[in-house]
Amino acid sequence: MQTMKKLVIPALVVAGLAAPLISTQAATYQMDPQHTSVIVTWNHFGFSHPTADIPNTRGTIDFDPAHPEQAKVDVTIPVKEIDTHVPALTREFQNAKYFDTAKYPQATFRSTKVVATGDNHFDVTGDLTLKGITKPVTLHATLNKQGEQPMLKKQAVGFDATGTLNRSDFKIDQYIPAVADQVTLTLSTEAHAQ
Repeated sequence: MQTMKKLVIPALVVAGLAAPLISTQAATYQMDPQHTSVIVTWNHFGFSHPTADIPNTRGTIDFDPAHPEQAKVDVTIPVKEIDTHVPALTREFQNAKYFDTAKYPQATFRSTKVVATGDNHFDVTGDLTLKGITKPVTLHATLNKQGEQPMLKKQAVGFDATGTLNRSDFKIDQYIPAVADQVTLTLSTEAHAQ
């Protein structure tokens, strides 16, 4: 019995020390569309800040907490599914003067550089391609959590990110300057290790 204790206790200690290391290894994470939101916000004649949602956003995040500067983000945003919650405005956003979703149904964001800016905070710069035009955009990201997703029993990461862009850069320039040129893009995602 004494010999068994001598073997089991060190094994448990080693396992306990290894557990945090296992949960923080580098991995490729698949964004879960059901737990990912993309929200676009703009200033409307100075009176309000309406929002539009873009559901079913998908992508991958390569993330190693020991080397966050090596992270890679690749996201596909189905602009054709944009929802302003005002049917007439949603239809207007889909036409050629706005997103022209018949011709450009998707936007993409591919990271080119990641810089750690503090505890769990990162600046993620990448190429945003929207309406066939590619421009650099920087997203300010926060790592919310990394660890096992309790329902799926898979390793997961969660990030929030926000950034701004000028819609005129992408030839979406209706009603500027009465309706603001600058648009805020906010993304929140839970992504699971593959």
